[in-house]
Amino acid sequence: QIDIETSFLTEGEIRTMFEGMIRSTVEHAIGVALPAFPVMTYAEAMRRYGSDKPDLRVKLELTDLTDAMTDVDFKVFQAPATSKDGRVAALRIPGGGEMTRGEIDAYTEFVKIYGAKGLAWIKVNDVAKGREGLQSPIVKNLHDKAIAEVIARTGAQSGDLIFFGADKARIVNDALGALRVKVGHSDFGRTRGLVQGEWEPLWVVDFPMFEYDDAARRWNAVHHPFTSPKDGHEDWLESDPGRCIAKAYDVVLNGVELGGGSVRIHREEVQSKVFRALEIGADEAQLKFGFLLDALRYGAPPHGGIAIGLDRFVMLLTGAESLRDVIAFPKTQRAQCLLTNAPSAVDEKQLRELHIRLRNAQAVAAAA
Repeated sequence: QIDIETSFLTEGEIRTMFEGMIRSTVEHAIGVALPAFPVMTYAEAMRRYGSDKPDLRVKLELTDLTDAMTDVDFKVFQAPATSKDGRVAALRIPGGGEMTRGEIDAYTEFVKIYGAKGLAWIKVNDVAKGREGLQSPIVKNLHDKAIAEVIARTGAQSGDLIFFGADKARIVNDALGALRVKVGHSDFGRTRGLVQGEWEPLWVVDFPMFEYDDAARRWNAVHHPFTSPKDGHEDWLESDPGRCIAKAYDVVLNGVELGGGSVRIHREEVQSKVFRALEIGADEAQLKFGFLLDALRYGAPPHGGIAIGLDRFVMLLTGAESLRDVIAFPKTQRAQCLLTNAPSAVDEKQLRELHIRLRNAQAVAAAA
């Protein structure tokens, strides 16, 4: 990872500088002139692609149906549609009506990796026939208005397949976002032109500052607790942390997060508010971050930066399939280095020199 740190630059100026470097490097390295990077908010990326690092080469998008499913007689859809943190979304696959039941079942198993309980679907045999032209075990549970909304919003045509996700928004986004990429890059997707273009860069901006941990019942920082909130959001840090947007940004290329950064907090009173929002008390903040608070109190310039994962960048430039292919001495899946044979055994003398004592695991368990 290579870091760039700056003073007195805005978010936009940092992005412009970094984008210029990336575009210049790609052109000199492989002769590709990348277009200007589009800018997309985090909220839009999650809504349309279910991911904060979308692969824009895949020409499939999620369609939100949450508000259309609040009154259907189908609890699988109705429950998340009426839940505060729920979502119902669809993924239309053009020409997907040709998929076999075995292929659909395989995709159903795939989304379970991401916490989904299943994968509802509708085959559009003849869109002109309305309900009668649809094939699916769930059609009988949806009223005519809901079916009309599904067809209209997804833009479904005869021969298409529509997959549905209904659960907590996080699970729906993860599951359908991953399914979108898997279908797009499958043999089916490639033969039907669902993947187009060689290079698709973009910036993802306006990340939330905090995410709520239901288990711990507290807010956590999405990036780190030193990221600056958007101007005007400081007043929400303690009263409504979920509304706060960060001055943070990621650069994405072909679905790979190349790098990310943020503008940092440079005012002590704002940093203290962030600590309080994270339930870090004044004493704890002084103990762990007193040096920082003092520095900010004395005066620090507005500053920000960005870091690039150089190995990921080289992987994309070389067309490698794995980071292991571009790392000088990659570890095995068991975290072993074949060059140095590490980790290897050490003798008692070496342990004593380092003041390390090994304790018998069984003895420790028995003592507990």
